[in-house]
Amino acid sequence: MKFQSQTMKLNNADGVPYLTYHSLSELKMIRHAFSTRLGGVSEGEFTSMNLAFNRGDDPANVTENYKRICRSAGFDYESLTASAQDHHTFVRAVTVENRGTGIYKPRDLESVDALITNETGVTLVTYYADCTPLFFVDPVGRAIGLAHAGWRGTVGRIGEKVVRRMGECYGTKPENIVAAVGPAISVCCYEVDEPCAAHFLALTDLETDRFVFPKEGGKFMLDLLEANRQILTAAGVRAENITVSDLCTNCSSELLWSHRATKGKRGTMSAFMCLTGE
Repeated sequence: MKFQSQTMKLNNADGVPYLTYHSLSELKMIRHAFSTRLGGVSEGEFTSMNLAFNRGDDPANVTENYKRICRSAGFDYESLTASAQDHHTFVRAVTVENRGTGIYKPRDLESVDALITNETGVTLVTYYADCTPLFFVDPVGRAIGLAHAGWRGTVGRIGEKVVRRMGECYGTKPENIVAAVGPAISVCCYEVDEPCAAHFLALTDLETDRFVFPKEGGKFMLDLLEANRQILTAAGVRAENITVSDLCTNCSSELLWSHRATKGKRGTMSAFMCLTGE
């Protein structure tokens, strides 16, 4: 398997590979990672790094997978706090009191597709297998966020809502945010039907011709990453502060989980981020 990316680095510690953004790695106040499908102990269709408890995998294996990637990427397993995603746009502010939620403690709230915090000692965790991860770092106000942007979350402008919520909770100014978009299924592989495309074409304040591309037979190719990038810039994030991944989950399905590539027989990846205190 040959890895090529201009935006991300493939790390490997203790036999557990994970991805990091070059741009985010320059920020010493945070630690971040994006898991792959490799380096875990899960079996069968979940082989091997599955981080979802809700897909039928052995919970003991999922727990061990979390512990392995935490050791590899440098996170405190006890600090993990997970989302409860269902393709909506609710943004939850979390603190150290939420440590363990969705990992080694039961979920205490449903329909959470984004997490934000300004506290050290808590690591945000969100889930993916083609949908778009969004990373947010406010290096001035010392706050962070992660969001899950599937097509519904994207047209619901979840990225904009995270920017707004960070402002409400932590005084974050959009122009200070450093953001990253992806990895996700890319325009080369993401074909949708007309009803789905219509939701994106309705985003008339954006340049829809840059992320919705008609095909024959009433089908469209959709660029979720570009749509989310434009939503972030419309929310006030500076274009030069946004990095868009050049990895497609479907094209890189030997390394990354892709719902489309596996026809739904898959595990799940996670994005991780925490404040380091530096």
